[in-house]
Amino acid sequence: MSAAEHLRDWALCLGELGWRVFPLLPGTKRPALHGYAQCPGTGVCRGGHQGWEQRATSDPERIRRCWARRPYNIGLATGPSGLVVVDLDQLKPGQQLADRWRTLGVDHGERVLAQLARGQGQPLPDTYTVTTPSGGQHLYFRHPAEPGVELRNTSGTVGPLIDTRAHGGYVVAPGSITPQGAYELYDDTPPAELPGWLVRDLDFRPSPAISERDPIVVARPSAYVAAALRDEARRVATAQPGQQNNTLYSAALALGRLVAGGAVSEHQVRQVLHQAMSQLPNVRPHQPWTPRAIDSTINSALRAAAARPRHLDPTDQEVAA
Repeated sequence: MSAAEHLRDWALCLGELGWRVFPLLPGTKRPALHGYAQCPGTGVCRGGHQGWEQRATSDPERIRRCWARRPYNIGLATGPSGLVVVDLDQLKPGQQLADRWRTLGVDHGERVLAQLARGQGQPLPDTYTVTTPSGGQHLYFRHPAEPGVELRNTSGTVGPLIDTRAHGGYVVAPGSITPQGAYELYDDTPPAELPGWLVRDLDFRPSPAISERDPIVVARPSAYVAAALRDEARRVATAQPGQQNNTLYSAALALGRLVAGGAVSEHQVRQVLHQAMSQLPNVRPHQPWTPRAIDSTINSALRAAAARPRHLDPTDQEVAA
């Protein structure tokens, strides 16, 4: 069996489980689809960016057509697949943990998670598990079904050496091959329910000052608003280290004025900005961009923008096709 056939069969297998997949560049962990920063605003993206999360699929015909072209690695969009994946890393050379973990001799996220579960008095359930080339593990869990709970990506929120991927995130799926090695299925137990204590740690809601404002009736976004969303997302996704928070704030302020004027929904602005932030490289390991930190900056900008609503001129109100 060729590498292309191997990857196609894995993509089809994951699709049969109802999980949404999309192509990664061959031999890499990078999406083969363009991101916000490169979006041309044409074709399928004419009315707004359609990236890997929106275009991920479980349709076997679409999967066959895609993987017939090149031996793409496989990305699995966790949010649309109804999954939360807990990414357990191995301690890297030169990396140091806080004293409380060093005294326990912890050198892997698996041990951190086991210690945290023990502290909660709740053993971790067996679940679908994938091993990574770096010696890590991906634990697949079902996303909570409770109304209003939408978990997103985190880095170090649960504990050191532990990241999570949910809405707005993806993982490299089993079957994928990189120069460092393969992503291999270790345990095919169906994904277990995400333990309640992890749900509590990961579930961050916007502050009441933002989420409980009187709702504004929003019309279908115009072409002008779609372009504004795309442009601000591009600025955020390409922000340089040291300028990322300021760029996020200014983008949220500009879009927040459109929210206050009723031109676009707050939910859509949050989605666009969170997705743009997820494109940033992990260059700040001691101060990672968690959903809580992103929402804190967005909340501040939206509060400031509420006092300065922007009402579009009729010439700006052409509805996007």
